[in-house]
Amino acid sequence: MPVLPTLRRRADFEAIGRRGTARSTPLLTLRWLRTDRPDTRIGLSTPRALGGAVQRNRVRRRLRALLRDRMGRRIGPGWDLLLIARAPAGDASYSELGAAIDALLDRSNIGQ
Repeated sequence: MPVLPTLRRRADFEAIGRRGTARSTPLLTLRWLRTDRPDTRIGLSTPRALGGAVQRNRVRRRLRALLRDRMGRRIGPGWDLLLIARAPAGDASYSELGAAIDALLDRSNIGQ
């Protein structure tokens, strides 16, 4: 499995919060910012409202797998993306999370 380039620095997360754009579904919120980097970096936020560590890690694994499938196909280069799970995402199935990501990507113009 290819590794997703990730957002790591606090300044990168803050830049998305200050200058980025956001769209939401009942399960997820997507914030994005256009960059001049040759790749797209992904950040995930799974708040404690989702449940315990096991539940939050399960949601993170599912989101990473879903995003990995969409990289290059639905998500073009040159973006910083922050995907924030909302409380109902903890009980959502894999396909429901995938549908929420697709809806957000359709509404965000992050395509190639």
